[in-house]
Order: sequence, then structure tokens, then C-alpha cells
Amino acid sequence: MGQSILINFIKEHKISYFIGIIFVLVTSYIQTLFPKVLGNTIDILKENDFKPSFVYVNIGYMIFIALGTFVSTYIWRNLIIGNGRKMESFLREKLFEHFQKLSPEFYNRRKTGDLIAYAINDINAVRMTFGPATAMLVNGIVICVISIYSMAQSINWEITLLSLIPIPFIVFIMFKIGKIVRRRFIKVQENFASISDRVQENINGIRVIKAYVQEDEECTKFEELNERMSKSNLDMVRISSYLSPVIEICFTISFVLNLIVGGKMVLKGEISLGDFIAFNGYLTMIMTPIISIGRIITIFQRGMASLNRLNEIFDTEVEIKAKENSVKTFLKGDIQIKNLTFLYPGSKEIILDDINLSISKGHTLGIIGKTGSGKSTLVNLLLRMYNVQNGMIFFDGIDINDYNPKTLRDNFGFVPQDNFLFKASISDNIKFFKKIYSDEEVMEAAKNSCIYESIMDFSEDFKTILGERGVNISGGQKQRISIARALIKNPEILILDDSLSAVDTITEAQILKNIKRTRKDKTSIIVAHRISQVLEADEIIVMDKGKISERGNHLELIEKGGLYYDIYKSQFNGDENGVKGEIS
Repeated sequence: MGQSILINFIKEHKISYFIGIIFVLVTSYIQTLFPKVLGNTIDILKENDFKPSFVYVNIGYMIFIALGTFVSTYIWRNLIIGNGRKMESFLREKLFEHFQKLSPEFYNRRKTGDLIAYAINDINAVRMTFGPATAMLVNGIVICVISIYSMAQSINWEITLLSLIPIPFIVFIMFKIGKIVRRRFIKVQENFASISDRVQENINGIRVIKAYVQEDEECTKFEELNERMSKSNLDMVRISSYLSPVIEICFTISFVLNLIVGGKMVLKGEISLGDFIAFNGYLTMIMTPIISIGRIITIFQRGMASLNRLNEIFDTEVEIKAKENSVKTFLKGDIQIKNLTFLYPGSKEIILDDINLSISKGHTLGIIGKTGSGKSTLVNLLLRMYNVQNGMIFFDGIDINDYNPKTLRDNFGFVPQDNFLFKASISDNIKFFKKIYSDEEVMEAAKNSCIYESIMDFSEDFKTILGERGVNISGGQKQRISIARALIKNPEILILDDSLSAVDTITEAQILKNIKRTRKDKTSIIVAHRISQVLEADEIIVMDKGKISERGNHLELIEKGGLYYDIYKSQFNGDENGVKGEIS
């Protein structure tokens, strides 16, 4: 998939690439005219009765060559290197879009730092390969071909071939070194990913690190990663550093052979001094692209290594797909679950076992149970974060797999356990950057989630900028802003996944009261550890080891004296009358 994306981009910009390559060829040809003009000028100056006008004409040619090189180089650099920058932007955008489509299971297996490396270093390496490196390669090949032909015309093929004897050896060394560079560059990228991941984890967990006085230990770990990164970079630089000295030694041999043989020919009068100087000019001209080709091979090896890494990501299958004729109608709120059994991909452990549920529109379902009992997994399946078999989950009588995933999720308001806030204003966090909501709707959602007064206490109220992940506000405030984000959407189905855990009981009761008032005809699912959050639900299910162990309303479950009653006793210290009084 990654290669096809790249090919599509090149096809889309083929005209500008073609024109750019044409101007690279023009630039290369113009550059190869200079040694010949210089040689002719030397021959003119050598004559006893030379005419200055001829010299002035040749100087004019040199200026024309310089101007022609400038203009054509300017054009091809704008076209080819400009396309390289567009490709970089295009690939990064496609990679980000692909990231959005991948399931949570993919992110469970991948480190954040590694994904950042793909989006920055790898794409930049590909850009260098299909931008500057491509142009330099074409430029170098053309200059070499024209220069070799011109050298042969200036003297003869025998001297030309003698001067070029070291070049095959140079090319062999370059390809050998290039392969090693490719392997070592992959190691550099892996180490860069490790460092990025360590920095990201430390920034996000700085409070925990400070609380446990782990600063020195974290610095030590980072030093180890940094040393590893430095070593891998030095290993790559060390091997690529061989290229220039090897090339220079080989060309030094070429110049020595040329001076010995060509010098004798000049002294014997077999060739003119101007031809000899032109020959050396062409040889010098060849040296630059050969050195550049060494660098180009290094860039190409890096680019191919990065392209392979990117292909690995692009080829990762999007697991949650929409069918061709998927349903795109809005939900009414009726949910049915039949014999639902679920295992996480690649796992043999059954997480949910034979779940059967029916939630009518306008009803509230409470889900309670011990940690790891499968509560969050169940609501994630309703959002189709993971694939389930046909015939297990239905919305309004239609199988979940028949719905378009985007349409399905658009009908949900979801507040997860791990609240995520963006570095933006409170208003934007509640609106989720959507412009369809008015300021009045934002304030109403804030009031219903009991965060309005706290917001108004801030110096800039709703315009207050939150820190990354809401670092500058409390856990309870984060949860209430996240609830406001779900309420402003007024979804057909609202899911609160243990999203009141950091809220005091008085505020919790008020939020639940507001939700009940504003969502009379809409479906709600409340996942909780505290019984106080679910006691007024129309139905409560108790999860245990992936199964529904008990179901009923609060009073029915209390009378059963099972797991729910045990949880109730531990939370209310046996004050049964107090809880019964609350729901009467």
C-alpha cells in the first residue's frame, strides 16, 4: 500500500517531474561546456598574435554558461525538490489518516515514540530520496557521460580509459558501503524511536517520577538510550566516512596518471595545452558527481530502509471496515446482545462469555463488577472498537457489522475511564473543535456536568487554555469537562465508563440527576465501581469473570444476597436503609 501511495503521487506530479528532469539534463549539459571553452581560451592566449576580441567572446560564453546554469538549476530545484516537499506533506497526511483508521489493538502493540519516528524521520528520509537525491543522481550521470565523451574527443579514448580505471573500484566500494549504511540506519531509527518514547513517557509521567523521587534513575536510563543512539549514529557515520577519502585517493591516482601521460603528449606536441587543460577540467568535473553519487547512495539506502518501515505501517490491515452497502441511518437507541463471546485478537483467554442483554430506547443500564470483569470491553464492542461475529450485537434490529462505523459512533456519546483533554480552550474541548455548537449550548452542557461554576472561577472562564492532557486542572474537573463534551452532543446512546470516579458523591448525585432529566427518551449505559452511580438504573447487570452473574434493579439485587449485595455491603457498611431511602 505504501509503494502504491508513492507511485500515485509520482503519477499525479509526473509533468512537473518530467519538466524538472529536462532542466536537470539542460543544467548538466551547460556545465560540461565550461572546460571546453576554457581550453579554447588557453589556446588563444598561447598564440603570439592572438586577438583580444576572441578572448572577450569566450569570456562572454563563460558568463552565459554561468547564467544558464543558474536559471536551469533554479527551475529544476523548484520543481523536483519542491515535489519532494509536497511528497513529504502528502505521505505524512496519508500516514496520519491511516493511523486514524487503525484499531486500538494496533496501538496496544506499538510504542508512541516509534510511531513518531515514522511520521518524522522516515518520511523525511523518503523525501530526500525522491527529491534532491534523484535530481543529483540524474545530474551526476549526465555530467559523467558527457564529460567522458568530451575527454575522449579532447585527447583519445586510451588516455580517457586509463584515467577512469579507478572508477569501477569506486562504484563497487560505494555499493558495499551503501548496504552497510542501510542496515545501520535502521538501527538509528529504532534508537530514535526508543528515545522519543522515553521522553514522551517521562513528560506524561513527570508527577509520578517526582513523587517517587526517580529523577536520577530516569536520567540514568535516558543516558543509556542516548549513548546507544550516539553509538548507532557514529557507527553509521564511521562507515559512510570512508566514501570521500576512497574517492579522493582514486581520483588522485587518475590525476597522476593523466599528468604523466598527458603531460608527455603536450610536450611532444600531440595535443594542445588547451585540450590538456580541458581534459583535466572534465576529470575534475567527474570527481564532484562521483563524490555526490556516494552520498546519494547513502541517502537512497536510508530512504529505502525508511520506505520499508513505512510500508510495514501502511500494509497494516484496517480491521474495522465499512461494508459497501453499509447502513448509514441514525440509531433509535434499542440495543440487543445475543450470545456474545469475545476474545482479544491473538489471545486465547475468553474476555466475555455468552452475554445476553436487551436495552430498550430511553432505558438506563447500569454495569457493575470487579476490576477485569469485562465491563469496559463490553462497551468498547458496542462502539465497534473491535470486530465481533455477525448475529451477536444489534442496534434497532440491525447487525452492528451492517452499520457504517462512522455513522454508528456518531450516535454515541462516550466518556472513557482515561479522560483525554487537548491543549486548547475549555470551550474547544467541550465542543471538540466543532463550530456547530453555540456558546449557550456549551454553557448548558457545562451546567449539566456540574463544571460551570469551576470554569467561571478561572480568570478567562471558557477561554482558559488547558495544559497538555488537562495537566493544570484536577482529575474531577477533567472528568466533568469530558462529560460535558458527551452531553453537548445529545447522542442517542450515552456511555459513561467509570467516568465519575474522581467526583465527590454530592456532585456525582447532581450529575446523574441532570443526566436523567435531560435524557428521558434516550438510552444510557453507566459503567461503575460505585453502586451509588447505578442504583437508579432501569436494569443493573453484575459482571464477574466475563459473564453476567446477576441482573435486576437495585432492590432485586439486594434481596438476592449475591455478589452485588457483597459490593453494596463493602461500600455502604451495611446501611441498607440509607440506600433504599435514596431510590424510594
